[in-house]
Amino acid sequence: MRLTAAKPAAITLAERQPIPIPTCSCSCTVAKKSRSDRLAWRVAVASGDADAEADGAEASAGAGQAPTARAGRRARLSARRRERVPLPDGVSGVSVGEFLRHPDAVESLLNTGALESFAPAGTGPGTFTCGLRRIGLLGFEVAPVLDLRVAPTSTDCTIEMLSCRFEGSEALEQQNELFSAFMSNHITWSEDAEEPCLDIDVTLEVTLEVYTKPFSMLPLSAVEKPGNLLMQGLLDRLVPMLGEQLLRDYHSWVQLQQQQHEAS
Repeated sequence: MRLTAAKPAAITLAERQPIPIPTCSCSCTVAKKSRSDRLAWRVAVASGDADAEADGAEASAGAGQAPTARAGRRARLSARRRERVPLPDGVSGVSVGEFLRHPDAVESLLNTGALESFAPAGTGPGTFTCGLRRIGLLGFEVAPVLDLRVAPTSTDCTIEMLSCRFEGSEALEQQNELFSAFMSNHITWSEDAEEPCLDIDVTLEVTLEVYTKPFSMLPLSAVEKPGNLLMQGLLDRLVPMLGEQLLRDYHSWVQLQQQQHEAS
């Protein structure tokens, strides 16, 4: 079909640039016609090669590999949630800060009860490798693995995500090259006598390479806007829960400290 579509282009070229045909030699007419046919054939072959390259790029995308022609087209998603958690009567920010600096607080800050695995990463002080529970995604089982760093000080506590990757089938692990993520959770406390509180500030950023249809045919805003809304909804739900969980774990820690003191 491409060869047939290319012939009218050759005929149009002949009409725009007419070449006188001698009446005395029919062989010249045949030669000119053959040259015109060869021109049409070359146009058709070139068109076919271009289509073949495009088809190959789409086939690579369908096989889970990003085509190099579309590399660099990345969507950047972000969300942020700030939460102020009032401290109950009799609880000061200093005592909560003491809890967050204690090794027992790491399990609370990272919510290890919801993890599949949890172990020191060995890449530096306060770093941990956390394996999330396996989830089903498009018929595959995916095991997200996070490398986190917990850095408490006398005035604040910061939890940073150093890396995020998927473990599972080879096809899924190849997707690790197509995205990156960053998360920061900054916790401070106030000694305001009128309203002592915890301030939680969580930032989440994700960068995705967009190469699959129909998203590759759309502007990046068509991916970024719904992605931002999804991530914002996630933080809006999880950050208040984190504040409540920290207070519960703090009270449990205080009771344990009292029991150990009485026993000693």
